[in-house]
Amino acid sequence: MPTINPNIAIMEFYPGPGGQEASIWANDLMNMYIRYANKVGWKVSQIDDHIIKISGYDAYNQLKHESGTHRVQRIPITEKRGRIQTSTASIAIMPQIDSKEINFKMEDVTITACRAGGNGGQNVNKVSTAVHLVHHPTGLTFDVRTERYQQQNREIALDLLRNKLWQIEEDKKASQLASGRSGISQSTRADKIRTYNYPRNQIKDCLLYTSDAADDLLCVDLGGRRIIQKKTTPRLPTHQLYNPTHYNPIYSLI
Repeated sequence: MPTINPNIAIMEFYPGPGGQEASIWANDLMNMYIRYANKVGWKVSQIDDHIIKISGYDAYNQLKHESGTHRVQRIPITEKRGRIQTSTASIAIMPQIDSKEINFKMEDVTITACRAGGNGGQNVNKVSTAVHLVHHPTGLTFDVRTERYQQQNREIALDLLRNKLWQIEEDKKASQLASGRSGISQSTRADKIRTYNYPRNQIKDCLLYTSDAADDLLCVDLGGRRIIQKKTTPRLPTHQLYNPTHYNPIYSLI
């Protein structure tokens, strides 16, 4: 079995349907988790425009259940007529896998160097320190420019590939298991996680739809805007809001 580091989580953020608003929403989500990581004292590294690495005690175990689809209902900043739009973004969360446990052929991989650009001094802007990796059998691509030296970015890109290949295999196993068990739902990255409704100032959590969680509340900070959540049950109207009594620490992103 591959060795999983429970203290490292690799988070990927991808826009879904919704055009430019979906891209904005994916970036909002990423910034939300960055703020939470900073609040609890975890270290955040920006690997790519849509990939971050969070390092800290039990980071992967606490964040892994956030994988899935996050839906938002709000008036986009690009909307001139004040219409509410529904958009989605998906989050994939992978652990750090022992490099010796995941094997692939290097001849199936193409790695090219390019200039990183941005802040970082002369070495970053004038030397090809960033890398672009392509895994041809799967079509996976990674762009890494987080470090000042090309070899370091190369190793990060290869680690990302190993993690992704492990995740693909785990998803296949979960899918096969689900198909053999009628009536049993398996948790995958395609699952709905929660809906963030700005007009109603409400969040609907799709994972905590149980009666014992009916009175739990949480607060999320999205770019300075607080949204209060009541974890709903089928017996309670989803639009009903209550004053918060306590916060789940993983969601208190303020």
